Amino acid sequence: MSTQRLFGAGALRMCRIMRAILTILIAPLLACALATTAVAQTAKPPAKPAPAAAPGGPKSIGSFDDWQAATYVEGGQTVCYAFVKARQSAPAIQGRGEAVLTVTHRPGLRDSVAFTAGFDYATGAEAEVAIDAAKIAFYTAKRSAFARDGHAVVVALGKAQKVSITSPHPQKTKVVDNFSPKGFGKAYEAIGKACPPK
Repeated sequence: MSTQRLFGAGALRMCRIMRAILTILIAPLLACALATTAVAQTAKPPAKPAPAAAPGGPKSIGSFDDWQAATYVEGGQTVCYAFVKARQSAPAIQGRGEAVLTVTHRPGLRDSVAFTAGFDYATGAEAEVAIDAAKIAFYTAKRSAFARDGHAVVVALGKAQKVSITSPHPQKTKVVDNFSPKGFGKAYEAIGKACPPK
């Protein structure tokens, strides 16, 4: 039996009208839902804003062959420093930090020379800095070694062909770090201009 005979022509028309209304109402909702899903699947999360530079944080003056020069603010005063990282270290020590040689100018204190070993020194240990044929003892404190006469080290670095630092390691006989002197003169000149003597 046909729908028309069962419910009559009016009912059939009503069914068609209802179907049309449902199509009109549901189609946009379905399209919107599909579009939202597509956007959610393809949209990238918004990029995080770059962190703002810390006030007084390090600012590069420049790269000079193997040496870098930079400044930072300490207690309202500009500090200038030149540094170089070890190009070769032996033996390899697991978990060791970077070995870095640094020359620093502070207000009232110039030519401060320090070596960051990347491990803790034993109390009272000394590191030996070899600049060509000259050997200079550095005293140590925690993870660093310091020159007693920084100016003498700076003069030697200005003429150096080879630089190495031998450090006593608590669990090794000794650790040797080799540094490049290439570019030291220009880096030193740059920090002298950025922090002129007063």
